[in-house]
Amino acid sequence: MKSHSAWGTSKNLVKFRIPTSDNLVPIRLDIEIDGQRFRDAFTWNPSDPDSEVVVFAKRTVKDLKLPPAFVTQIAQSIQTQLTEFRSYEGQDMYIGERVVPIKLDLRVNHTIIKDHFLWELNNFESDPEEFARSFCKDMGIEDPEVGPAIAIAIREQLYEIAVQSVTSAKESRLSKKGRRAGEIFSARYFNIGFKLLCYPFHLGNKKNEHPWNR
Repeated sequence: MKSHSAWGTSKNLVKFRIPTSDNLVPIRLDIEIDGQRFRDAFTWNPSDPDSEVVVFAKRTVKDLKLPPAFVTQIAQSIQTQLTEFRSYEGQDMYIGERVVPIKLDLRVNHTIIKDHFLWELNNFESDPEEFARSFCKDMGIEDPEVGPAIAIAIREQLYEIAVQSVTSAKESRLSKKGRRAGEIFSARYFNIGFKLLCYPFHLGNKKNEHPWNR
């Protein structure tokens, strides 16, 4: 029986994206300037124009009455995370019939969340926000900040898994290329050796005679 990689086969290759219904980038900010700290987490559409980043940063600073210096830092942090995400776009990743473990270990205000569950990786209709709302409802959690925190935590882990899948697909391609190159080299080496065995003196004498018998 043939063994199969946990990441699947070439039939399970898809282009990189977060395995959810909407391909959103989880953004996390943790910025401190002159003793004042700003922390936040949210999602961003990678298809939105980059000009929206500065607009968002300015609006955030204005709404929260943060020092103007935060505008540049917020914009740069978002842009860096978007650039990293976009660097994977267009690359192959393995999906296959897989479920992956998701772990929650969060503290939001006075609420502590510790849980783990399985997530179907090839379900591109999954919705972390909807899952988080159902989770909070089932657990009787009323704090409106808990649901978004759970959804972001799920998206961050799915993002990490997707990146690992891209790496796995690359390694698989390199491994196959290496095997093919080795097979070609072995075939050529065998062919040369076979000729030498059949014609042992051909390379050493133009008349195909052993030099000792001349």
